[in-house]
Amino acid sequence: MTLKNPLYLILFFMIPIVYFFYVRRKTSYVRFSSSIFLRNLRTSMKSVIIKHLFLSRFLAIAFLIIALTRSQTPVEGTKVQTEGIDIILAIDSSISMLAEDFKVGGKRRNRLEVVKDVVAEFIGKRKNDRIGVITFAGRPYTVCPLTLDYNWLNQGLERIEIGMVEDGTAIGSGLAAALNRVKNTEAKSKVVILLTDGRNNMGSISPLTAAEAAATLGVKVYTIGAGNTGYAPYPGRDLFGNKAYKNVKVDLDEQILKDIADKTGAQYFRATDTDSLREIYHEIDKLEKTIIEDQGYLEYNELFFIFAIAALIILVLEIVLGNTFFMKLP
Repeated sequence: MTLKNPLYLILFFMIPIVYFFYVRRKTSYVRFSSSIFLRNLRTSMKSVIIKHLFLSRFLAIAFLIIALTRSQTPVEGTKVQTEGIDIILAIDSSISMLAEDFKVGGKRRNRLEVVKDVVAEFIGKRKNDRIGVITFAGRPYTVCPLTLDYNWLNQGLERIEIGMVEDGTAIGSGLAAALNRVKNTEAKSKVVILLTDGRNNMGSISPLTAAEAAATLGVKVYTIGAGNTGYAPYPGRDLFGNKAYKNVKVDLDEQILKDIADKTGAQYFRATDTDSLREIYHEIDKLEKTIIEDQGYLEYNELFFIFAIAALIILVLEIVLGNTFFMKLP
């Protein structure tokens, strides 16, 4: 049995003090001319009870004090299952992500907009995982470090815009920045999900060098190549200022993305439309489920009412019996 509020036990020290002043009070008595008439009277059990019936009040007080301490008995320990995974989402935000070869509800949307929506869905499905977000173009930029605050994470995700860093595609530097966020954590599993639609053309770290570092650290790097093959429609303006599209050749280095995934024991995925992109993140979500069973909280039975009811019963019995069967003359 455990006590939720053990400080109330101090009140037990008040019981002897109250008892001392209680027994010192003057009690009613009847005078006799001589005690010779009482010498041969035997002490009955009833008279003893009448004399000490007041002690039941102190017993009731003791039960009330125990009730105030909120006595509890443990029922069982629960088991909490946690994922135990640290995930960094590395998202390309170079100008090529403006290509509108993805559709949502029949309307064209650029790659970055769709990626942000799908990533937000991915975040919403994870539980008990620390997730961080970086974006990269000509250089990497940390949007959110690893956190369990998914609302803050989604707010950071919304802030990602094309042009927030200088243009280019620094895949190696982006991956290295992601690794820096997980290399010293104590998670059982560490994952980077890297999405790009281009070819490494910036940064001082090559993608394969970063991949070897990931393998050494035991970090899986899932890679996603986004967009159509061949040509993709890029938005622009015609002579009259209206929105117009021109087809631009896609320069996606699929081989380097495959090599990164292979070196780290992960997989490479190709996303050519919104549905396939959503399915890729769903597949990674299923792959990265490392259940860890840990001791959770204990469930308790509250004993407050038992002691409170016992005190109430004792007080009621003392009042009823003291005024009926064990009543004494004033």
